[in-house]
Amino acid sequence: MGSVLTVFSTALFALAGTTALAQDLSGLEAEPQEITGRFLTATEVKPVLQATQANWIAVREFGGQDLVYVTHLWAWRCGLARIDVAINDGPFEVWPMPDCHADEGSPGAIKSGDGDPFRSFAGGSVQSVKVRLIYDDLTTADASFARKDVMTP
Repeated sequence: MGSVLTVFSTALFALAGTTALAQDLSGLEAEPQEITGRFLTATEVKPVLQATQANWIAVREFGGQDLVYVTHLWAWRCGLARIDVAINDGPFEVWPMPDCHADEGSPGAIKSGDGDPFRSFAGGSVQSVKVRLIYDDLTTADASFARKDVMTP
């Protein structure tokens, strides 16, 4: 069933004119989209992430390095299957995210054991960032950000 969904999703996105055709969804399977009111599925988090796209990532200069943050995406990760990020014109890479804390009161909370929601790069080297979200229903969303538009103090 998963491969049928992948083929169907790829064909659907190709018709819609997105870049989904080139992505690899192998190993991913669409999750049931039960509405819980707890923001655990793509159906629930997609409207939030669409409305807050400008906040998906941030770039900060710190200690002579560029730090690229995905904190906002981690906070809404429960409806995501994967986050792919491309720095400058490089290839997309899967950026790991912590598991959703679905059994807790704040499932999207970022806890000390979850790791860091950022990666370090050489100072001044990050000029643009592309993000591809793969929701847990296997739909996707893409966005591109220029350094000047996502710099944070």
